[in-house]
Amino acid sequence: MVRLPLTPAQLEAGRRLGAALRAARGDRDLLDVAANAGISPETLRKIESGRLPTPAFGTVVALSRTLGIPLEELADIWQPSVAHRSAS
Repeated sequence: MVRLPLTPAQLEAGRRLGAALRAARGDRDLLDVAANAGISPETLRKIESGRLPTPAFGTVVALSRTLGIPLEELADIWQPSVAHRSAS
């Protein structure tokens, strides 16, 4: 099966997600956060930089818990609701 290229909207969503996770990490060490989430530091680095715009759901859940960000908040960052889009 061939994977279709990501759309510009998916790439932008990945950049928003990565930026939000990076901001939430703050001064915490990348290695510590990655270890606590059960992912590799390189995976976290790729997500934060937007080079991995569609991380696995389990990875997002682990980062949500590790960083104390509600999963719904990350979902809104990934795909802003209609209410958020109309308010802009």
